[in-house]
Amino acid sequence: MNQNQPLVSIGMPVYNGERFLEIALNSLLAQTLRDFELIISDNGSTDKTEEICRQYAKADRRIRYFRNEQNLGAGWNFDRVAELATGKYFKWACHDDVCDLEFLQRCVDILEQDPSIVLAYPKTLIIDEHGSEIKKYEDRFHLQSSHPAERFKIYHHLVRYGHECHPFHGLIRRDVLTQLLPLGSYPSSDLVLLGKLALYGKFYEVPGYLFWKRDHPGTSVRAHRPFRERIAWYDPTKTGKLHLTRWKWLREYIHAIHTAPLNWQERVKCYFQMLEWLTWNSVWLTKDLLKATAWPIIKPLVNRQFKTAKTADIN
Repeated sequence: MNQNQPLVSIGMPVYNGERFLEIALNSLLAQTLRDFELIISDNGSTDKTEEICRQYAKADRRIRYFRNEQNLGAGWNFDRVAELATGKYFKWACHDDVCDLEFLQRCVDILEQDPSIVLAYPKTLIIDEHGSEIKKYEDRFHLQSSHPAERFKIYHHLVRYGHECHPFHGLIRRDVLTQLLPLGSYPSSDLVLLGKLALYGKFYEVPGYLFWKRDHPGTSVRAHRPFRERIAWYDPTKTGKLHLTRWKWLREYIHAIHTAPLNWQERVKCYFQMLEWLTWNSVWLTKDLLKATAWPIIKPLVNRQFKTAKTADIN
């Protein structure tokens, strides 16, 4: 490792995060492991985010602050911080979450001990906007099988009915992650990334609730409840366009199986797992096809709704 290369890179994509930003930054800068860089990419914030970030960057040389003049979407911003990273390990950090002081050290210890582990993450505590505990969340992504197809199968059974995807905020081997980027500007791209990672190595769940995920009205899921609005949140250029989500997931999984470093037996088993996935998702895949067929009729209505919502926001 280069002498000037940090052990860990933390990437924080942010847009209008002034309310919780300082709490999140303080929890990262106070980590017991000091050998890291913090990359902040500000997606054209219009509140005090820029002011806060520049103050922190001036006070701590580990912070690298970048600002876009316009919001290019959450998907682009998550990719941006990963592309700018130089560390051996990488972690995505959101501006409204909090990390225990030992988060980085505990995860690094695991990754340094076992090269077969590609992702280390702690247990998750859900907190509200005031920092009070809501509940403890069982992620159960402790995928320790030495067989990629077995990890891939367990992963799919875990996420079949949905998952809050907290292991995405764990520590990832950057040399593996770079092979799987870009993350993708579509809903649940974080969950799909975990499925891809499972093909490359083991996951380790660190004991202890060291990651505190904040649930509040401003989160992407709560602030953008209509699915079409969430798509536009990921990528503004997709506003009012047709998006076949489940078919996108299918293409991503198939491509990942094709390109992952698997022997032919493991690859075939992963393809068979996708047959089970097709059965589980058949209704959604069919709905996507029906939506595509009806799109010429639906599109004017969707565009009209977007224009109405935009006008209401301005007023």
